[in-house]
Amino acid sequence: MNRSRILISGAGIAGLTLAYWLNRYGFQVTVVEQAQALRAGGQAVDLKGPVQMSILRKMGIFSAVRDADVRDADVAIVNASGRRVGRIPGALGAGDVNIPRGDLVAILYERTKRDCEYLFDDSIATLAEMPHGVDVTFRAGEPRTFDLVVGADGMHSTVRRLVFGPERDYVSHLGAYYVLADLDVGPEIVSYSQPGLMVTLGATKAPAFLAFASPVLPSARGDVDLQKRQTATALRNGRWRIPELVAQLPGATGFFMDSVSRAVVGNWSHGRIVLVGDSAWGNTLGGYGTGLALVGAYVLAGELAQAGGDHAVAFAAYQENCRDHVRVSQKVNAARLLVPRTWSGIYARNLLFTVLGLAEPLLKLLDRPASGITLENYDPWAKPTDPQGDDPCPA
Repeated sequence: MNRSRILISGAGIAGLTLAYWLNRYGFQVTVVEQAQALRAGGQAVDLKGPVQMSILRKMGIFSAVRDADVRDADVAIVNASGRRVGRIPGALGAGDVNIPRGDLVAILYERTKRDCEYLFDDSIATLAEMPHGVDVTFRAGEPRTFDLVVGADGMHSTVRRLVFGPERDYVSHLGAYYVLADLDVGPEIVSYSQPGLMVTLGATKAPAFLAFASPVLPSARGDVDLQKRQTATALRNGRWRIPELVAQLPGATGFFMDSVSRAVVGNWSHGRIVLVGDSAWGNTLGGYGTGLALVGAYVLAGELAQAGGDHAVAFAAYQENCRDHVRVSQKVNAARLLVPRTWSGIYARNLLFTVLGLAEPLLKLLDRPASGITLENYDPWAKPTDPQGDDPCPA
């Protein structure tokens, strides 16, 4: 059994899925996460198609994920006076399973916490590849050496920045920002748009989901107060209930803001260091990120096991197997759907959602790319597992 030491940066869905599979194949796994604990809450994420369902079953978590499923209700589209003018089908983008991100992360963590080392409230400071491995220094912990390092740390990846180059070389802004905020919004599930703005209240993403068209704003990462001010400025001309929501922003205890962006990295590996998930191919709110992270982590771990830890062989096979599959995400620009710049664009979008007969074909079209890959069976390289009373490991 291979006992290579592998460091994963990021305890999100890609990182935890990878940790699970690497541990199954006998690798020594350490996960470093800059947050003080697992990130709870967050928007609902969807998994769809037989490929993704088969991975959940192989991991023994299909039942747990299915039990945490939440179904979106239809969202009423309203105009500035609050009159209903259309609807967004709740099934749009919900997939076979729609689960709060924090619930999925918790399920994955429970299956890995006994056997994998977790370093919370820390992050990678420097990486230096040597003939014997990768020398790593941390923001808080002592320096260590690993055989391989994986960047599973999202769109704003530290590993990608340290090894591949600055974020601007790989991440493109798609013209909008979005906000998830815990605001007092009332019981209605409604959505309002005007050119360049959209607000949805009461859906499973968050009490308030806000989106606005904007060029690149001054960086406010880590500065929540500045992010709130930027959001308030962007929404200053909003109608309907937007002034009321803006007034609540300073006191919002739950608040997350990010750009709608796309990451494209030509080669996902550099020596002993490799990227997986959004750090390599992310597309914000594109509808495929969670499923692609699940598939990418499964393939990367399986190829490392199959290659006996030979990272050069495994990384090349991983990219060859996944390259075409992830391209579907890179073709989507969610900003065009969320925040049309004209009233005619808003009308056309609402008509697409509302007109009888168009929603179902659209759903099928969106779900089809999720099955566009044939997975290899890496089970012969796995060690015996304890399914913990869930599904048996075979698909």
